[in-house]
Amino acid sequence: MLIAGSRPIHSVTSVLCLGAHADDIEIGCGGTLLKLRTLNPALDVTVVVLSGDEPRLDEARRSAAALPGDRRVEFIAQSFRDSYFPYCGAELKDCFNQLARGRRPDVIFTHARHDLHQDHRLVSDLTWNAFRDHLILEYEIPKYDGDLGSPNTFVALDRATCDRKIEHLRSCFPTQADKPWFSSETFIATLRLRGVECRSPDGYAEGFYARKLILA
Repeated sequence: MLIAGSRPIHSVTSVLCLGAHADDIEIGCGGTLLKLRTLNPALDVTVVVLSGDEPRLDEARRSAAALPGDRRVEFIAQSFRDSYFPYCGAELKDCFNQLARGRRPDVIFTHARHDLHQDHRLVSDLTWNAFRDHLILEYEIPKYDGDLGSPNTFVALDRATCDRKIEHLRSCFPTQADKPWFSSETFIATLRLRGVECRSPDGYAEGFYARKLILA
């Protein structure tokens, strides 16, 4: 069972989700967020999107608001230049240090360290710089670069949750509809593959990289 501090995953009360771009969080851990909100409708969720023009940030804002549950999702938008994060390092580090002040989420979702997109890699590095006493789970995003690896942590999902995740992505991010990789087939294939790898009871899962875990 996953442990967040001394909490089993079904009793997690707060999560922080960090994404370089508007749809990263929903692609990487959208099914897990839906599952957590189903298990605990009062789950406190903070979503941070670090780049995007107004149409894209509006999509991300609507996506956060559309997550089910009893509590409003806190949405934080930044306007760092897309694809230029390594050249904005000092400003981004200041942003992360500010985010870390006074926040003690049970789980942090962020990008994977080995992600070949430069913005994603820097977000991962800065997450570990700023948050030292938290359970950090790094999510994956399928893309042209072909950087999917071998996750060591899984959240099993049923097909209904997978379908909800995919419908959420398609309805909340219409500006991405013409991208060749932004398709139901891509998303369900990734979910099915991870389900096979962890022997998910329903055959589907999201995969994460957990570099450090404390088993309580």
